[in-house]
Amino acid sequence: MSYNDYVKIFDTTLRDGEQSPGATLTAAEKLEVARALARLGVDVIEAGFPAASPDDLAAVRAIAEQVGCPGEKVPPVVCALARASAEDIALAWEAVRPAARPRIHTFLATSEVHLRHKLRMSRAEVLAKVRSAVEHARELCADVEFSAEDAARSDPEFLHTVVAAAIRAGATTINIPDTVGYTTPEEFGALIGNIRKRVAGIDNVVLSVHCHDDLGMATANTLAGLRAGARQAEVAVNGIGERAGNCALEEVVMALHTRRAFYGLRTGVDTTQLTRSSRLVSSCTGMVVQPNKAVVGANAFSHEAGIHQDGMLKHETTYEIMQPQLVGAGATRLVLGKHSGRHALKARLSELGYPLDGSELDRAFERFKRVAERKKQVSDAELEALVAAELDAIEPPWVLEDLQVGCGTLGMPTASVRLRGPDGQVRVAAAVGTGPVDAAYKAIDELTGRPSALLEYAVRSVTDGIDALGEVSVRIRGDLEATALHPQRDERAAIWHGHGADTDIIVASVKAYLAALNRMIAAREVKAARAKEAHS
Repeated sequence: MSYNDYVKIFDTTLRDGEQSPGATLTAAEKLEVARALARLGVDVIEAGFPAASPDDLAAVRAIAEQVGCPGEKVPPVVCALARASAEDIALAWEAVRPAARPRIHTFLATSEVHLRHKLRMSRAEVLAKVRSAVEHARELCADVEFSAEDAARSDPEFLHTVVAAAIRAGATTINIPDTVGYTTPEEFGALIGNIRKRVAGIDNVVLSVHCHDDLGMATANTLAGLRAGARQAEVAVNGIGERAGNCALEEVVMALHTRRAFYGLRTGVDTTQLTRSSRLVSSCTGMVVQPNKAVVGANAFSHEAGIHQDGMLKHETTYEIMQPQLVGAGATRLVLGKHSGRHALKARLSELGYPLDGSELDRAFERFKRVAERKKQVSDAELEALVAAELDAIEPPWVLEDLQVGCGTLGMPTASVRLRGPDGQVRVAAAVGTGPVDAAYKAIDELTGRPSALLEYAVRSVTDGIDALGEVSVRIRGDLEATALHPQRDERAAIWHGHGADTDIIVASVKAYLAALNRMIAAREVKAARAKEAHS
């Protein structure tokens, strides 16, 4: 096979990936994931290990029949794993035979530790078994892959001998696994390079790599192998697999795409399907993707630090090396939290329809910071709840300084409220009520001297979660003289509305009540000022 720039993506999510503890899939889920992999554009789907169970055989066969059948596009190769035994190989062929492009993948270990402790076979016995297994598989199927299990820890000379024997027996793909994630990129690249140089017939087959992530180097090792001449990467969506997992499909694909000038390699994967595929696999397996996971993690395209957000607002390439749309992740998220700056808040508020500037922005930013200090993240809904009050506010004559409440089954609900009044003086009052909110409202009435009738009190959670921001809306009936401001209306003009938002629902309730009172008081002051002007 010619040494070209195309890298085949061999996906083992449904075989090695499903071997992750707790990740077992039903036949229906396997079929759903296989369809997603076909849409993604992988070249090979390793659908399972038919000898493991009748259910696995049936699932692989269903994928071969329904996903691997000819369609508008070239269908993916459907592959089944088999140990180097006639029985396993026969079952693998039974499972993949209906596919338009079937493959049998057989394997046998080549490292001394496996030969001595697991197989208890000599090198000569291993060599003979590899020849026999590959020849038998080739009699059934034109496409046969051989894997030298634990190749990275094998004696290089013996590994070369086994690989050459597999090629002579008819293997069309030779896979070199780092089964236990032991090697380093430098070592693995050299291993692949030496195989290409020293194994007869290697240029006539596809050389493949399969790396595990036990030391966190699966992606680096895979890329090193590709640079050294391998042209198939065996990977899994989200990097799931035995122990610490496999090389992550999305990482290899996007590394080759983003650094095309460096690697000079390409794949046939539709990168816009990566996030969708990741979420499907996560949902089916129950294995949650860590937020900081490369490419498909929730934070992969999120920015909270003020410096980063400022850079992103000026030019996206300052802190992003690939666009989120390229991997189907939607848009970049400027996460608003306690590390966010004024520029990011202003930009997000403008997007939400609140173009604040100057003192309005300063006040909104101050309110935002108070909430952000108590929350990991401030959502759009919470921003709207915070800013709506800011946009609607008149300079309040009464401002909440402090609030303390006590309630429960053993005592009477009480509230102590400290307000700063129109004259700048701070006043304190305490009251008892039917509940903490009622007690707080009575204390406020005592301090302001402007009692009102509470007509409506509504609470809602702006967002989900234990630290959700609560929003309270109230309607009060106050001074009927305020109707003079609206002579065309009836007494309903004296009904005032207020709302407040806070992670503490009692604080939000007090803010809402004060907002309504302040509007009522401001209206009276406007009326008085107009009356004075008229008399003068």
